Amino acid sequence: MIYLELFLTFLQIGAVSFGGGYGMISLIREKVLIHGWLTEEELLNMIAVSESTPGPIAVNMATFVGSAQGGILGSFLATLGVVLPSFIIILIIAALIGNILKYNGVQAFLLGGIRPCVVGLILATAITMFMSTLFSFKSIDSAVIPDGKGLIIFAIIAATAVISKRIGKKPLSPILLILISAGLGMILYSL
Repeated sequence: MIYLELFLTFLQIGAVSFGGGYGMISLIREKVLIHGWLTEEELLNMIAVSESTPGPIAVNMATFVGSAQGGILGSFLATLGVVLPSFIIILIIAALIGNILKYNGVQAFLLGGIRPCVVGLILATAITMFMSTLFSFKSIDSAVIPDGKGLIIFAIIAATAVISKRIGKKPLSPILLILISAGLGMILYSL
């Protein structure tokens, strides 16, 4: 039954993920591709949309996958599954926070164990998305085929961000960069 499968899959993702939505992307990608719920290209498009819409990326992704597979009920159950573990854990931590942080083991777990793992997951996801989006790299066996239009957009956005930081002494808004990127994508990919 798809509804139970969606709920349990996203419950598992929510239960073992640390570091927020970006840390969850690699797990969501793995599970979604294993179940055949989305293709690699659909997943990349969904990640882009999830990053561009309001709300946490993992919740947006769970809602999208659930909706694609099971309609409104599927989106509700996938979203519930991904947020329920965090909700329960935060309730427990909030009740115990004053007492638990004084232990060296807890501090070592958070600072020395979880943070490097989260950074690794986020970097792996970023590299995977970069290679897949700009070079059509799907696996070790696949050929590397540069996407000229995607590379042009990436170069323009990177240059815009760097120049803005140097001239204006503050970075451009990510929302503005997303809008510029979307505009460039519509122009270049419609040619």
